[in-house]
Amino acid sequence: MAQLDGKVALVTGGSRGIGAAIATRLAEDGAAVALTYRAGKELAEAVVERITSAGGRAVAIQADSADQDAVTEAVERTVRELGRLDILVNNAGIWAAGPIEQFTAPERDQIIAIHVTAAFTAAQAASRHLGEGGRIISIGSNLAQRVPSAGLTLYAMTKSALDGLTKALARELGPRGITANVVHPGSTDTDMNPAAGPHADAQRALSALGRYGSADDVAATVAHLAGPGGRSITGASLLVDSGTNA
Repeated sequence: MAQLDGKVALVTGGSRGIGAAIATRLAEDGAAVALTYRAGKELAEAVVERITSAGGRAVAIQADSADQDAVTEAVERTVRELGRLDILVNNAGIWAAGPIEQFTAPERDQIIAIHVTAAFTAAQAASRHLGEGGRIISIGSNLAQRVPSAGLTLYAMTKSALDGLTKALARELGPRGITANVVHPGSTDTDMNPAAGPHADAQRALSALGRYGSADDVAATVAHLAGPGGRSITGASLLVDSGTNA
């Protein structure tokens, strides 16, 4: 029996990169998985096909995480289509870098909506369905805890908000047997930040292990938190960053 048999997970931003790896890993561990995507329908359907062809259950849901009504509806649709909700993974995110003075108000508001408001909204909606053993896991960034260079103010600010959200959720939902944690990846080999990219060597040089992580590394940590082994971990911020913040 797989450790997540009978469980249902929702992974936001699950069509590619870290989100796709998390969705696939949770399915391998026995969970039925819903994943959201904004525009990458074919990529999302490919993840669903990979899961279902291996005997799992999965559904792709179009939902822009900047639209809070869509975020709430994604939670509700997961429950309608898969029968329940046990695990929420707030993964959807976008990259933003540059001098603080260059960001427009709409650009600022978009990244706050996706990284902060959507995570709160999804947790709020999920809390109505999660029971004993429920999990809320957010994907942050090691830049929330240590900023090694200029131009990262907006991104670091929004990712650091997940630490406060996580600690507060742990206290509020703990009496119901629900845990809340945040995983902070470092440089991870995805199409958004490839290990062969022009800035990769500089990022590797910052890490204790001298290497990029993989999306599967992050997924493995999420799977542990989602499973029985994570039952006593809550309110925690876990780094998966090859020692960059050591």
